[in-house]
Amino acid sequence: MAERTVFQSIPKRHVLSLGPQASVWEAACAMTRVNCGSILVMEPPDKLLGIVTERDLMTRVVAKALEPKQTPLAQVMTSQLRVVPPETPVSDALVLMLEHGFRHLPIVGPDRKVLGVFSIRDALPFELGTAMSQAEFNEQMNDALG
Repeated sequence: MAERTVFQSIPKRHVLSLGPQASVWEAACAMTRVNCGSILVMEPPDKLLGIVTERDLMTRVVAKALEPKQTPLAQVMTSQLRVVPPETPVSDALVLMLEHGFRHLPIVGPDRKVLGVFSIRDALPFELGTAMSQAEFNEQMNDALG
């Protein structure tokens, strides 16, 4: 069986984004509304400038006592982004994320169009299913062997 790609693994194919002058508060509200752990910072029509994650909100806003309604995303976003094409295998994306210490990875097509965001959580369902199957198999074997 072929390994899943990052694009196959993302459950939501819409892209959550705001402009660089939008406030941290607006971003947090948007992320909460759609239950998403990151938001892309983009300039129209589709120029990717950065990303803001839950961790960024904690470490770059709350821990520094910045005012969310007054702080623009451009001030707290990660602008040195790593991106991957949609055909990237999940394992390659996970290695990249683990090596560089981040949990969200924009997926960008050949035309530089943002297709989605792969989260480290997106790798979990398949691997969790595999682990559950193995656990069930082990339990059945233990039952059969007495």
